[in-house]
Amino acid sequence: MGTSSSVKRAFKYRFYPTDAQAIELQRTFGCVRKVYNLALAARTEARTRGERVGYGQTSTLLTAWKRTEELAYLAEVSSVPLQQALRHLQSAFTGFWGKRAKYPRFKSKRGSRASAEYTRSAFRYTNGRLTLAKVPEPLDIVWSRPLPAGGDPSTGEKIRNPKHERRDREQLARAQRALSRKEKCSNNRAKARIRVARIHARIADRRRDHLHQLTTRLVRENQTLVIEDLTVKNMLGNHKLARAIGDAAWRELRSMLEYKTAWYGRELIIVDRWFPSTRLCSTCGALADPMPLDVRHWTCGICGTTHDRDRNAAINLLAAGLAVAACGADARPHRESPSRSGRSVVKQEAPPVRVGASSLPGRGEVKR
Repeated sequence: MGTSSSVKRAFKYRFYPTDAQAIELQRTFGCVRKVYNLALAARTEARTRGERVGYGQTSTLLTAWKRTEELAYLAEVSSVPLQQALRHLQSAFTGFWGKRAKYPRFKSKRGSRASAEYTRSAFRYTNGRLTLAKVPEPLDIVWSRPLPAGGDPSTGEKIRNPKHERRDREQLARAQRALSRKEKCSNNRAKARIRVARIHARIADRRRDHLHQLTTRLVRENQTLVIEDLTVKNMLGNHKLARAIGDAAWRELRSMLEYKTAWYGRELIIVDRWFPSTRLCSTCGALADPMPLDVRHWTCGICGTTHDRDRNAAINLLAAGLAVAACGADARPHRESPSRSGRSVVKQEAPPVRVGASSLPGRGEVKR
């Protein structure tokens, strides 16, 4: 099976940090390098013992390192760039295992470019002003060209259900009727059963191919993916939606995301099924009353913001998932009573901000 790669555009801007900002960024760069090297040493040592240590184990080690007297300073900088360093190491090992790259090397203070990556939970961008976590004042960025539109963390993309079964529904019904008329244990019945099986196989192949293309694109384009936990079996009890839900193959979609994120060194976060992603206003946080499925747009009674139902849910699930990524599994999103019916929506992470030291003194570089 062939694969295709997607090209992502990056835009670089120069900024001039204050003395306090420069000190904080230098500390962050040093901590990122330290965590990367510590994790690489731990994984290398485990490899010599015939063990395999992955991203999850190094993340646990990072928590333990912060609690030691020697490495307590790691807790003084933003945790997000440190977690990103572990993810970058995981990607390096994935390339090594796939024979696409050499074994990861330790980062040196002089030989490696000082940089840190901040995901959406660790920076704030409003009205052209970028503020990083642990840095109280916005960066003095020289916007040499306007930031292109489309940098919204929830892209607005909606993936429709292709309804593969509907295309062959009439043909399948005819084949099944013909099968039911054939005499049991006859050769004609065996032939008719094969015709029905071939139609089912064609539908399944189209569905699987669509899901493979979709999940591969999402995993390649995003570092973190957030999905909603669903009880599909219970949802199939809705006879009006059962055919469409079954044709969407949400369980298979989730399974593909689970093993592909593991392959590519990405992170998949499952948000609690009772999290009120639809009814929670993503602008002010107010919780609206339950609403039927045919309501696709609603207006918050507190702040007056009009929401697209699915887009609002995407923003809320993304925020909840990134909170878990930044704070750990103990961060629980707001729950509601188990009375709502769910939906499966794949959420994409906002483009990260990478901050690096420039070769010119007193200057830095932001890549968006």
